[in-house]
Amino acid sequence: MVQSVQGNTRKILLVDDEPSIQKMLTRALEREGFEVHTAGDGEEALEAFSAYQPHLIILDIMLPKLDGTEVCRRIRAQSDVPIIMLTAKDDEIDRVVGLELGADDYVTKPFAVRELVARVRAIMRRVSVPAGQRQDELSYDGLKINIPSRRVSVEGREIDLTYTEFELLVTLASNPGRVFSRSALLTRVWGDEFRDERTVDVHIRHLREKIERDPRNPEFIHTARGVGYVFR
Repeated sequence: MVQSVQGNTRKILLVDDEPSIQKMLTRALEREGFEVHTAGDGEEALEAFSAYQPHLIILDIMLPKLDGTEVCRRIRAQSDVPIIMLTAKDDEIDRVVGLELGADDYVTKPFAVRELVARVRAIMRRVSVPAGQRQDELSYDGLKINIPSRRVSVEGREIDLTYTEFELLVTLASNPGRVFSRSALLTRVWGDEFRDERTVDVHIRHLREKIERDPRNPEFIHTARGVGYVFR
């Protein structure tokens, strides 16, 4: 049984308009101990999000009424809940758009159920890490990161980060001067091997846009050419 740190079963909102996918994923996720609530269109997804308050959302892009990208955008305006997007096979535009809007991960259709469940479990493990395992607060030249509260500010101005952006920032800022390869960041932050390294680049760009005074000339997150990234 997958439990939160408070002892409550983790809740997943599954949004897909194909009943066969809903049934297949619900069965697989419930076997892992998750509680699953389903929605079949974008409007129903937003209503369910408000009423159900899930710990994670699995969100198909192609939906009736409101598509998944619009649902993601509206949820991101009010919450940093982890979101895994389901995208069409080999549709790089959908994947990039999803990440641009703040999705934490994506899985392309058709997919192996085991792969999706592995990604869900990886995110849930990150959500469940007790704050006491890491230094409570990091501070660097106007950038402050409070880990227990998941609050980030730059020169006193609070910054809204998605769940994955925050985890990526903490990973880098907790190890100043250490160069992380893209593959190392994928393992540290996403927790499994099913990743395109460009995922890291998109999230780093978003992070720079939010925390750097000049994203084109970063002060905090630097590129280690040919390797990855380093926090200085």
